[in-house]
Amino acid sequence: WYHDNLTRHAAEALLLSNGQDGSYLLRKSNEREDLYSLSVRGKDSVKHFHVEYTGTSLKFGFNEFSSLKELVMHFANQPLIGSETGTLIVLKHPYPRQVEEPSIYESVRVHTAMQTGRTESDLVPNAPSLGTKEGYLIKQGKIVKNWKTRWFTLQRNELKYFKDQTATEPIRALDLTECSAVQFDYSQERVNCFCLVFPLRTYYLCAKTGIEADEWIKILRWKLSQIRRQLEERNATLSS
Repeated sequence: WYHDNLTRHAAEALLLSNGQDGSYLLRKSNEREDLYSLSVRGKDSVKHFHVEYTGTSLKFGFNEFSSLKELVMHFANQPLIGSETGTLIVLKHPYPRQVEEPSIYESVRVHTAMQTGRTESDLVPNAPSLGTKEGYLIKQGKIVKNWKTRWFTLQRNELKYFKDQTATEPIRALDLTECSAVQFDYSQERVNCFCLVFPLRTYYLCAKTGIEADEWIKILRWKLSQIRRQLEERNATLSS
């Protein structure tokens, strides 16, 4: 759960979109070489705490620990105070570095919803997921099998498409929790096509380039894998 050069905003996006209350990770602080930041999700926001490495121990506030394990064990039982909000945070779920995130995330637009005047309750619906993507794709019609260019946006578990980039209301929002597969498609006369398989319909989409089609497929497949993982964890919790 040490993420080395992960930025503050990227840490917030990761924990808000994929974490849960008590999820945490450690990253380098950009302030000093001997400082690290412990980023922790508490309720619907992410708090950042300084951890100083002395060479032999870790200083955290007035506490000093001989190892990271000791620090985590301490705050798994003794809550942290989330700055001025007074939110109590317990370290419950380490956010692993080995999460299978597509390399294209490095170029995905990442920013934070921590805007002035926003309350914590505003953050969840408005915070952008790290796994976001948008762009024009050509979509095959359901009844008349013609092709039309549509503007697509991917946020959280929804893939929406609009008439164009200026439209405010989507033509349709596809719930990816109902999607069973995303794959390249070679059945159409067009190139750079892929399809999304839903119970009642398979959507056929084409990108301008093979690289762009591959990016859409990678990020959509990653979304599906995350949905399945969360479902398995929920089922395991319920069965136990």
